[in-house]
Amino acid sequence: MESNEVLRDLRVVDRGAAVSGWSGGIAQWWGNDWSYLSVAFTWKLDEAYQRAAFERARGLNVAVGGPALFLRPMRERFEDLGCAVGGEYPEAVTKHNPEATFASRGCPVNCSFCIVPAMEGRKFTLIDGFTPRPILCDNNLSGLPADYQDFIIRRYRESGTALRDANSGFEPATFTPDVYARWRSLVNEGRGPWRFAYDESSERREAIAAMRMLADEPSKRKRVYVLIGNEPFSECLARIGETIAEGCEPHVQPLMKLNALRKRAWVRFDWTEQRLRDVARWANGFVWKRADFKDYERGRKTRVPTHGQGSFEGMGTTGEGPR
Repeated sequence: MESNEVLRDLRVVDRGAAVSGWSGGIAQWWGNDWSYLSVAFTWKLDEAYQRAAFERARGLNVAVGGPALFLRPMRERFEDLGCAVGGEYPEAVTKHNPEATFASRGCPVNCSFCIVPAMEGRKFTLIDGFTPRPILCDNNLSGLPADYQDFIIRRYRESGTALRDANSGFEPATFTPDVYARWRSLVNEGRGPWRFAYDESSERREAIAAMRMLADEPSKRKRVYVLIGNEPFSECLARIGETIAEGCEPHVQPLMKLNALRKRAWVRFDWTEQRLRDVARWANGFVWKRADFKDYERGRKTRVPTHGQGSFEGMGTTGEGPR
């Protein structure tokens, strides 16, 4: 069982553009009197434990791994049940989605809200024998050495595989004109989205530069992950507004604790759990195309504001929005 199969909640989900077929957080398969469980998210651990207990009760050996078990107490619970925890299982990601692959692991950025440094390290591990598949899950494509980026692209070309989604995408700080030129034809031929994150206000200069570099790409294919709840409400809403103003589509993701045992946002600053849900629904449901957040009505998918189609001037500094 590969214990570092990272399918981060902050990077993996896009209901509009990503290739379908993800396991939903737990992958299970069987072979030679063994039951294997790969658990992506910590809030799936209770379900995984129930499955493991059932398999043990019917006499099977059980191996459990995945990023959800990155803390020792989480592993001990399964060890006490008699499970093998951790180890390696080739291409475990394909058990979560048969169209997914990794060409590298790790990331040097070390974001505080990301599980990758703890699971995979702050240095890149290059997987030069990777199998090209339509979904490329690498954590930070633009941060990889230039020659290795070229190698990945060449492998896709040689295998005739369309890159339909680089689902963690690029980092604004390393997304240069050279990186854009290198990846442009492969990404555009696959008709997948251009993805990167705008997680903090400190990234504003780099994030906006990346958005402007992509100015000629269709808006519906520029998907920007916007983390909310990690900064005060006004700052998070401002980042969403800047994303929209630059012709991109935000995919909003509320901050969660890395060890959350329930799928609930981490409430900080001036946020409430309800406001986090509302902002995510307003943004990810594309209600922003018709209304500012201050005009958003919970329970309705759309509301056309009386002042027109929704201007984003001053977004994040005016209007409290519903709680």
